[in-house]
Amino acid sequence: MATLLVVDDSKIDLKRASLLLTKHIPEAEILCAAQGEEALELIELHAPDVVITDLQMPIMNGLELVERIRQKYPQIPVILMTAAGSEEIATAALKKGAACYVPKRELAVDLAPIVARLLGAARERIHHLRILNSISEVSFELQNDRELLVDFVYELREFLQHRGIFAEHDCFRVAMAIDEALANAYYHGNLEVSSKLREQDCFSFERLASQRREEQPYAHRKIFLKISLGEELTVTIRDQGPGFDLKMLPDPFDPGFVERPCGRGVVLMRSFMDSIVFNEFGNQVTMVKKINGTEIVSKP
Repeated sequence: MATLLVVDDSKIDLKRASLLLTKHIPEAEILCAAQGEEALELIELHAPDVVITDLQMPIMNGLELVERIRQKYPQIPVILMTAAGSEEIATAALKKGAACYVPKRELAVDLAPIVARLLGAARERIHHLRILNSISEVSFELQNDRELLVDFVYELREFLQHRGIFAEHDCFRVAMAIDEALANAYYHGNLEVSSKLREQDCFSFERLASQRREEQPYAHRKIFLKISLGEELTVTIRDQGPGFDLKMLPDPFDPGFVERPCGRGVVLMRSFMDSIVFNEFGNQVTMVKKINGTEIVSKP
């Protein structure tokens, strides 16, 4: 059942808005508050799905209430009820994070439909998060498209943040490691563009990569990625290239290594993940990140 909070210092307007919502959204529980501090207490206790507030109130006006809600409860949308002469403060409140506004003279027509739309969006968000939180293993077959891979890493970082299994800075570091592994699969795996060319000329390196994306046998190669979540995050990335000799990986302790334009990817992967293992062909890497301090069990 949805919970709605109506805030207005005018008893008449408060009752009017509440009755309109009760009539058009009968399944909702309607809470009422006469001023901002009372509203914040009710939000703390009941976590309403939507807040509908007057703008012009004593002690704490609607703009201040929007700011407080935005700071502490950013997931709760706020609808403003505006009266004549409050246009400037309404604009300021929208900039501060209010979801919408309804002139009080239009409440009978517009309030319930707007609240219903926001409730629908909130339900979709909750369902989306429930689905994300239920995922324990997922596989992807990705086109060899660098822009697609960048977008994929962004969405993956959002997924990790939603799951809450890592601190925000660790989500970023894990995403960076995965991005580097995907870049290796894209350039050196599927397109077979050598790191040595990048050391000599970055422009020639990118030009050859663009050219090979349109040529056979490189054009239709794909990248396969599998994510498993349990006591640890396991990410396996495989390309369709011929692989490489693991002995050719650069030594990060060699003099001048940090000034080289290549070789950084594997170093970042090893730094940001707890375990990184290549298969015998060099075209697949498995990376593991511990969750909540769990220990990694070594596998033969």
